[in-house]
Amino acid sequence: MIFLTRLNKRPVVLNAEVIKMIECTPDTLITLVNGDHIVVTESVDEVVAKAIDYQRQVHGFQVV
Repeated sequence: MIFLTRLNKRPVVLNAEVIKMIECTPDTLITLVNGDHIVVTESVDEVVAKAIDYQRQVHGFQVV
């Protein structure tokens, strides 16, 4: 799970496993595998970094 912020400043916790696509539109638009969309204040780079960190923690990936 990753912690993000909606445009109305309300926090949201998202399961990073269900992210299909992330776009800069200019806000950051996250499309989920079920077709739902979430717009957040974090940049695309921030969301990607959080999703990668989550995957490393959950699946034990190591950077060599």
